[in-house]
Parts: sequence; C-alpha cells; structure tokens
Amino acid sequence: MPGFRERIRGRRSLTKSSGLADADQRSLLRLICIISGCTLAFFALLQTIEGRYLLAAVEVTASILLFYASGLAQRARNVTLWVYVYLIPLFCFLVYIIVMPGASPVAFVWVYLVPILSYLLLGRAAGFMLATPVVVLVALAYLTRYGIPEAAAGWIDLGNAALSGLLVLVFVHLYEGRRAAAQHALQAMADTDALTGVANRGRFQAYLERSIQESSRTHAPFVLVILDVDLFKKVNDRWGHDVGDAALQHICNCLTERLRATDFMGRMGGEEFGIVLGNIDMEAAIPLVEDLRGRIADSELKHEGQRVPLSATFGLAQWPTDGENASVLYRNADRRLYYGKAAGRNQLVSRDVA
Repeated sequence: MPGFRERIRGRRSLTKSSGLADADQRSLLRLICIISGCTLAFFALLQTIEGRYLLAAVEVTASILLFYASGLAQRARNVTLWVYVYLIPLFCFLVYIIVMPGASPVAFVWVYLVPILSYLLLGRAAGFMLATPVVVLVALAYLTRYGIPEAAAGWIDLGNAALSGLLVLVFVHLYEGRRAAAQHALQAMADTDALTGVANRGRFQAYLERSIQESSRTHAPFVLVILDVDLFKKVNDRWGHDVGDAALQHICNCLTERLRATDFMGRMGGEEFGIVLGNIDMEAAIPLVEDLRGRIADSELKHEGQRVPLSATFGLAQWPTDGENASVLYRNADRRLYYGKAAGRNQLVSRDVA
C-alpha cells in the first residue's frame, strides 16, 4: 500500500519541528548551558588573574545566566526559541573574541563549535542556515584582523584552519542527515502498525490525548470513532489468515481514501480501529462515517478469484459532550459500538440506546 503509507508519513512529518525530539532537544540544551556556564566561569577566573576585570565580570554574568537557563530549558514552552537565544549571542561572542584587541591568533578554533552546536540543537536544515553565515563571518573577521598571508607558511596555516573547518561542516551535515533519517525510521517503526501501515495503539492514544489538549485551548469539538470489522473470525476461518490480513489492509485503504487531512487513524488491536475526526461535531461527523461504512460494505475484497464480503460497525463519541478525557470518551464510543453489534452489525451508533 505505498500510497497510503506515503500519506501517513506526510502527516507525521508535519509534527516534526526540529532535528531532535523535543525531550532530547531540551536535555541537550540544558547540558550545553551547564557546560558553557562552567567554561565561562573558568575563563572569568583566568581574566581576573590577567587583570581584565571588566571582561571577567561579563563572563561571570553570562555564566550565571547560563546556569539559570539550564533550569528553564526543561520548562520552556518553545524550546527552539531558547536554542536561538543561546546560540546567537554565543556566536556573536565567538566573532568578538577573534577581533577584540589583544586576541590570540588561535582564538578562531572556537568557530568549530558553530556547526556542531547548530546541527545538534536545530537539525540539518535550520542548523545549516545558521552555521554557514556565521562561519563565513568568522572567516572574514579573521582576515580583517590578521590580513591575507604573504608567506607560504602563512598560507599553509590558513589553509589548514579553513580546510579543517570546512570538513567539520561537511561531516556534521552528512552525519546529521543520516542520524535524522535513522531516528525518523525508528520512530515510524515504533509508531506504526506493521500490517496496515496506520498508527499503532500507543501512537493513537497519544494523538487522542494531544487532540484533547488542543481542543481544550481552542474549544473546537472533535469526534472519536471506534470501528470493529464484522465477523472477522469467520473470514479467517473460511479463507485463512492471509486473506484476513489482506482484508484489514483493504479496509484501511477504503477509509484513508475518504478521511480528511485533519483526521487520524490507528489500529487498536485485532480487527478494531480508532479514528479521530478533527474539528467536527457529531452532526457533521455522522454522514462522513456513514460514507466510510458504505465504502467498506460496497467494496468486496477480491482474492484469488474469490469475493470476500466485508462490513464494519462504528461507535461515535464527541468531545466534550460525551467525555472530557480520553478514557470516558473511548468508553462511550466503545459502548455504542457494541450496541451496533448487538443490533445487527454494519451500522453506526452515535448516541446511547435507552
């Protein structure tokens, strides 16, 4: 089912905001802030010994701010913004220590941190967009400060420094691309039902919880749909488990061809599936689900010259009318599903039966 799998991957890619997962990004930013704070505190001590009290005071202040930021990193709502708040002043400082009076000619080595930190904290695309102009700016600052070499030895030193920086940038770029691809592949395997290609139970439950949180802020209703394939055991018993697997894949294709971009589907286990219909109320959801039911019932599975009739029963529950948390919402939808099973299957039930 390549078309369906591509749509699932496309929907997931919309949730990716950076190279690292949010929790990893926060932990890494916190660690880097602590290391940077300790480093600046050490350099402040050296500046004090050298009698550069103003610079030492600046570094002590920056060190304190970094220790404070390390605690905020775990609680910040937009951690990517904090990454930029950390990186941009740091990179400006790296440029300054190259051109400041009395700077050591080897101070430029700190520029090698620029691509490493950018790619680690922001991912491949954003890291490249930030690191490249900074590296170019550092190179121009260095040439402005020390001029173009006149002797061969000077060109060798400059060439070594420039080539090393370029290789660091290239290697980090290639590594981050492979790391991100591997992470996304592993995440997809962890979140996807291997047979049907839809989200697995854990991923679906997480999406449902997030939908509740988002709807609590926007006050937009959504509908939870629980569906169960009718008489699925008989399909397995009569035609075999291979046909049963093909039937589940066929049903997923029927459903996803009709679902909207704002909807999300997952396999709850066995022949039971869940769908979150986003930004919709029960009145608008009923014809949509009825269309889904009809698609399954009207499209028999053809397998090796045989026609396998299929149908499904649907139970619906609307947030927040039928429940404000996931467990209550699921329980109401599941109860209505079984009302439909008991009433003859191949139907949808959107309210409790007295």
